[in-house]
Amino acid sequence: MGFCMGVRRAVELAAAEADRRGDNVYTLGPLIHNPIVLSDLESRGVQVLDVLPQSINGSVVIRAHGISPETEEKLRSAQTGAECRVVDATCPRVKASQLKAEELAFAGYCIFLAGTPEHAEIEGIVGYTSAAPFCAVVSCALDAEREAAKLYRKNNDAKTALLGQTTISEDEYLKIGEAIKLLFPNLEIINTICPATTERLQALRELLSRVDAVIIAGGKESANTRGLLTIAEESGKPCVLVENSGEIPASFRSYETVGLCAGASTPDSVIDEIEKALLKP
Repeated sequence: MGFCMGVRRAVELAAAEADRRGDNVYTLGPLIHNPIVLSDLESRGVQVLDVLPQSINGSVVIRAHGISPETEEKLRSAQTGAECRVVDATCPRVKASQLKAEELAFAGYCIFLAGTPEHAEIEGIVGYTSAAPFCAVVSCALDAEREAAKLYRKNNDAKTALLGQTTISEDEYLKIGEAIKLLFPNLEIINTICPATTERLQALRELLSRVDAVIIAGGKESANTRGLLTIAEESGKPCVLVENSGEIPASFRSYETVGLCAGASTPDSVIDEIEKALLKP
C-alpha cells in the first residue's frame, strides 16, 4: 500500500519546487489523482493549471501521467524570464511507454493503445504516435476486435504492436491482445503495465479470501484505485471505495474481519487514518 515510485517522485518534486520558490508553482493538470494530496500541495502554494497560458511566470511541474510532445513544446515556449522553468515529474515508467510508442511509430508499426481514451496518460502517449500509419485506443476486447477489423480492411499485412496504460489490469490487457491476434497473429505485445498495479491486484485477491468485506482507500478519479474496486466487486463481497475515514459506511462495523487495500496514489497518512478508524472500539 502507499505511493508507488512514480507518484512519490512526482509529489516530492512538486513539494521541493514549492519549498524552493515559495509561490508561482503550477502543475499542468492534477499532479496525481488524489484530492487529499492535491489539497496538501495547494496549501504549499502549488496551483493547478487547467489551460496552458501563452506566457508563464513561475515553475510548471509536468504531472506524473505525462503530456504529449506538442503540449510540452507549447509549455516550454511559454517560458518567460530567468526564473521560469519546467520540472518534468512524468513517471519514469510512463516516459518509457511514451518513448517506446514513438520508436514503434517511426518504425512503421500500427499501434493499439489499451486504456481509457480520456485518461491523461493515454492522451499523452497518443501524442508520441503521430508518425504511425494507424493508432487506436481500445478499452476492452470488443473495442480491440472492432479496431483491428478496421485496420485489417485497410492493410491485412500491417506490422502491429500493443502498449497499455500502466494501470490497466493484466487480465484485461491479455484479453485485448488476444482479440487483436485473431486478425494479426504477429502482434507485438509490449509489457508496459506497472508492477505496482499487478502487485496490488494480486494482494487484493489474496486478501479477499480472508475477509468478510473490504475497503479500498484512494481517489475516486484514480484509474488503478477503481481497478481495485472492480476486483473487489467481482468477488461478491461487500466493498467500498473511500477517500477518507469519514466515508466508511456504518454497516462495515458489523463485519468480523474487514480488509484494507489502497491505490498507488493514496498517501500513508490516509491509510493510517482509515486503519485507526476501523480499530476504534
